[in-house]
Amino acid sequence: MATYAIGDIQGCYSSFRRLLDLIEFDAAIDRLWLVGDIVNRGPQSLETLRFVKQSDDAMIMVLGNHDLHLLMVDAGIVRCGKGDTIQPILDAPDRDELLHWLRHQRLFFNEGDHALVHAGLLPEWSVPKAARLAREVEAALRSDDYSYVFSQIYGNEPNYWCDDLTDTERLRVIINAMTRMRVCSIDGRIDFTFKGNLQDIPDGFLPWFDMPDRASRDHTIICGHWSALDLYVSDTVAALDSGCVWNRQLSAMRLEDRKVFQIRCDKRIVTDSG
Repeated sequence: MATYAIGDIQGCYSSFRRLLDLIEFDAAIDRLWLVGDIVNRGPQSLETLRFVKQSDDAMIMVLGNHDLHLLMVDAGIVRCGKGDTIQPILDAPDRDELLHWLRHQRLFFNEGDHALVHAGLLPEWSVPKAARLAREVEAALRSDDYSYVFSQIYGNEPNYWCDDLTDTERLRVIINAMTRMRVCSIDGRIDFTFKGNLQDIPDGFLPWFDMPDRASRDHTIICGHWSALDLYVSDTVAALDSGCVWNRQLSAMRLEDRKVFQIRCDKRIVTDSG
């Protein structure tokens, strides 16, 4: 039995299946942690979503920004963008079942010394605190009033955490940090515009995982989202988005020994980042 974490799939279903073959994944005994963004930009979002859903007992996923975007489009909050590849899901006969399942997935997961999140954790959030905050969002997304929640959570402000935040501002910061964050200022403010590599980080900002006195350092955080970072593994973080949808690689890491497995991905089909 082994547990594998896999980076952003983004609808690259054939690459995903080839990586599962490479690691000899056995759904009867192994477990899979997916860092989110299982759909969009790649050519087979529908196939990917169906496969992950039907493998639910063996796979744990957290929601990424592209997964939430799909749910927002379905709720009528936003429209499909130029580079989106989610229309086959919206047109599928089983769309309601698929999207209901997706809306009930986690935003954050932790087990033992590892925690799973799409983008990152703000510096003042310990893993237990992050788990509590994620449950607030999960409850809102699973409520009967989820369309209203979706209508309120888009936006970049506030861009910092305060325990006194309430209502939709509170949910917005939690979602933005866990699904969109890459870098923070020294005082813990998120810069949502930066998408570059480590060498290009502007003065006064740090990768979220290098923030001084980060409260989650007692766990290894498994994440994705930052494709320009590529595969990045340290003592306290494993960032696994190695740019599969950009014709680079799809990465898996076996948690028990941190061995990394990679496959070259299919022909690039997207034209802009997201």
